[in-house]
Amino acid sequence: MQKNIKIMMEENNWSGITLTESAAQQICRLVANDSTMLGVRLRVKQSGCAGLSYVMEKVMRPDKDDQLYEHDGAKLYVPLKAMPFIDGTELDYVQKGLNHVFKFNNPKAQHACGCGESFGL
Repeated sequence: MQKNIKIMMEENNWSGITLTESAAQQICRLVANDSTMLGVRLRVKQSGCAGLSYVMEKVMRPDKDDQLYEHDGAKLYVPLKAMPFIDGTELDYVQKGLNHVFKFNNPKAQHACGCGESFGL
């Protein structure tokens, strides 16, 4: 599988990741509350019943293979190896009842698990 990912990365021109205004504002709030934080990293890992899950983590220092996407001062870092799975994704931040969550609108996701924690291509 790693070999296929490497080939896809060399041959592909990424359309990128987009941030909604709401997602950008939330990332900026997170950074404002933590002086060591530069932004947020979005990566994927094998997990869950559908196969892949999103992982968001604080970025104190960018990795050399990170792709940087910015919107209104918000910085989203995405590892190059995650791009085949999430290229074209829109990152949103929405309110559901009392909860506020990041939502991933991924055009490559063909199915998701019932709980919404993982997706498959």
